[in-house]
Amino acid sequence: MSTNATNVTTPETTPSPPTPLPRSSSNSTAAHTAVDSDTTTKAKTTNEKTDNDTVEDGEAENEVDAIIVDWDGPNDPQNPKNWSFGRKWAATAIVSAFTFISPVSSSMVAPATDVIASQFGITNEVLIAMTTSIFILAYAIGPLFLGPLSEIYGRSRVLQAANLFYLVWNLVCGFSQTTAQLIIFRFLAGIGGSAPLAVGGGVLGDVWHAEERGKAIAVYSLAPLMGPVVGPIAGAWIAQRSNWRWVFWSSSIVDAAIQVAGMFFLQETYAPLLLQRKANKIQQQLTGDSEKGEAPREVRTVYSKQEGRTWRELFTKSLARPFTLFWREPIAQVIGIYMAFVYGVFYIYLTNITVIFTTIYHESTGVAGLNYIGLGIGLTLASQINALYMDKIYVYLKNQNKKNGGTGEGEPEYRVPSMIIGSIVLPIGLLMTGWAAEKEVSWVVTDVGMAFVGAGIILTFQSMQTYVVDSFTLHAASALAAVSCLRALAGFGFPLFAPTMYNALGYGKGDTILAAFSIAVGWPAPILFWKYGKAIRMKSKHAKK
Repeated sequence: MSTNATNVTTPETTPSPPTPLPRSSSNSTAAHTAVDSDTTTKAKTTNEKTDNDTVEDGEAENEVDAIIVDWDGPNDPQNPKNWSFGRKWAATAIVSAFTFISPVSSSMVAPATDVIASQFGITNEVLIAMTTSIFILAYAIGPLFLGPLSEIYGRSRVLQAANLFYLVWNLVCGFSQTTAQLIIFRFLAGIGGSAPLAVGGGVLGDVWHAEERGKAIAVYSLAPLMGPVVGPIAGAWIAQRSNWRWVFWSSSIVDAAIQVAGMFFLQETYAPLLLQRKANKIQQQLTGDSEKGEAPREVRTVYSKQEGRTWRELFTKSLARPFTLFWREPIAQVIGIYMAFVYGVFYIYLTNITVIFTTIYHESTGVAGLNYIGLGIGLTLASQINALYMDKIYVYLKNQNKKNGGTGEGEPEYRVPSMIIGSIVLPIGLLMTGWAAEKEVSWVVTDVGMAFVGAGIILTFQSMQTYVVDSFTLHAASALAAVSCLRALAGFGFPLFAPTMYNALGYGKGDTILAAFSIAVGWPAPILFWKYGKAIRMKSKHAKK
């Protein structure tokens, strides 16, 4: 029978009521059956069998009175989605800072590779490139376990522990005495630095409603692209005026400041973990309340069934989830392939801008590094314009859906317009940059072309990340880890074959091939998501229905 309490049900055979629980400031004790009729607590009790409910030796089977813990109504202030804007933006800013400083390190060493090669006696071009790109290879591995771990231990704990790991090894890179040491230390630093790329999107999915999420992701997704742009500019001047070791030490100093800020301002956002803490408090208060001979009361959250009832099941499912998502989800597969290509192009440009302007335009290393600003301008302007209109377009399409007799609910497909624009702008920029460099046209034209490349990359990147977060909100970290793996492998591999491609074909034909592939993959993808995205999600076990 049902009681008058909101969202509270009792079994047909109602057991003796538990000892009333005092209400704490955290509302953790709201989930019990003896509540007033005007309570907004969203908890329920039900008789269920536990995993070990088999009857042995003729003993009678005991019923377990289970308490299911949820938020205390839609406006529960403990729910991260109901935090104040200031608190939400504090979390967004810290996560974006983590996501910025790690990619800075990925490319900051690029202008100093010649000096490092000379000091360590490296003559193999691939090995020289490895000193930069090995960091990105770690990006392919780290998210596969750091993303799922954030869905076990929480976003904040994993982010801060991983960043501390990155800080230590990035600092140690500056003390390297051999090529092997530098490459190994760079790889370990990259493992720790990869966490924000997988976990950060999950934090934004935790705290922002879909109608607000576009602006936050516009800031967050700009960070991993602006970081590698800022890195070579700073690295070139540091290496020129000091020595290459300070490239690592200076970035470590900045990261240490971010780490301290994160300790104060980055709070836990993952709903299942927060509710589990709430359930644990209730369980502690209920311990000893059961009458003699009565089965112990079970307290668990609304997410418990989704994750499995044992710790082993939880851990196994979480670690396997990125692989499961990429293997079974067409959304993750298509976005993973396209994002991998875009990220690969981005790192080709990062590693070749200095080469283009020193060999073709005969600029010094320091001045050549300033041309990264062109790429950065395209990234920044497009990102901020997209931030202004992404959520407005989302709300407009949602309202149009309601006017046309639909449910009026937001859909991830409402993020596709930005993806369409990005897929058009990117090949234009590639063709402009490649042929301007090939024909030795003014450096201004080449920089403008790079700005178009940057704009196309960020528009595509932001819309795809937002689409993934909107589609897999609860498991956004695992979904981002799935697509990030392929993306990082491309970021590692593309710069290794780019010199051979450009030496054989030249910059004009080389970038024409990249533009053609961009069109072949980038134009069908938005159409696929716009027309069939919802149908694909409806067949998914993990995506939003």
